[in-house]
Amino acid sequence: MTMRTRTLGTTGPQVSALGLGCMGMSALYGDADRAESVATIHAALEAGVTLLDTGDFYAMGHNEMLIGEALRTAPAALRAQALTSVKFGALRDPEGNWSGYDGRPAAVKNFAAYSLQRLGVDHIDVYRIARLDPDVPIEETVGAIAELIEKGYVRHVGLSEVGAETIRRAAATAPVADLQIEYSLISRGIEREILPATRELGIGITAYGVLSRGLISGHFSRDRQLAANDFRAHSPRFQGENLQHNLNLVEALRKIAEQKGASVAQIAIAWVLSRGEDIVPLIGARTRERLGESLGALDVTLDAADLAAIEEAVPADAAAGDRYPTAQMAHLDSER
Repeated sequence: MTMRTRTLGTTGPQVSALGLGCMGMSALYGDADRAESVATIHAALEAGVTLLDTGDFYAMGHNEMLIGEALRTAPAALRAQALTSVKFGALRDPEGNWSGYDGRPAAVKNFAAYSLQRLGVDHIDVYRIARLDPDVPIEETVGAIAELIEKGYVRHVGLSEVGAETIRRAAATAPVADLQIEYSLISRGIEREILPATRELGIGITAYGVLSRGLISGHFSRDRQLAANDFRAHSPRFQGENLQHNLNLVEALRKIAEQKGASVAQIAIAWVLSRGEDIVPLIGARTRERLGESLGALDVTLDAADLAAIEEAVPADAAAGDRYPTAQMAHLDSER
């Protein structure tokens, strides 16, 4: 496996072709092993992964502290190559309930101060509000990030889960490095308006959910029991007939993977990689074993015939169920 590099848009940093999404090491997918999580981050850095993605609200700071521990205990050379991507703005209470988003300039700077401390770094490489605050113009939020850049606390402006109009307004305020948004074989909504807009403006994409939270990893089974604190226990795509329909798509994809001598997960990640040099998939591996499998996607080459077969097996809009529960879908500017 040879790690390639890509650039986040025309204004962002050069990063590894795959990034590591660290959320699952702290929240939303059941319990995780802290020592294994740190070891997985170290293994990713050793393999050439440079982009580490987190959110300050992932288990209320736990994920940032976990990454901070991993960076602190990594060899100096690996620590120096790590780039941090941080989402902010989501509000939660002590029980973990969600209570909206805060994109006010004062809040942006407050969130950043805490993230810098928890991560143990002197700057954040890409900083972005997790969801659009409907009560604060995006120009004000992005303007506050631009002020943090002027002071050296942030390197680049990012966006997350916003639509084409918001992207254009943000980019008119300050240079935007990339948009983080869900993109996978079964989540292709960005292809209609959002991806054309980012490409017009020279904004990169960091794609999360490339395995649809494990649904198209090839490892998820219909009879799997999910813990109450696992997001998938409430996700529409993992429920009843929706789940069976979606797993049928996975089986169709498995036939292609077997012909290529690859795993289902590797084919799914390779497909996202094939969509353009401006797209950096985030892999959500929580263990070194899953990390190794995901990195194997870099060795998978998909030719025109392979891509056509994949499109036939999993057509656009083939998935059953929304990607979030109804209440959360209402907060997605990217879906409006």
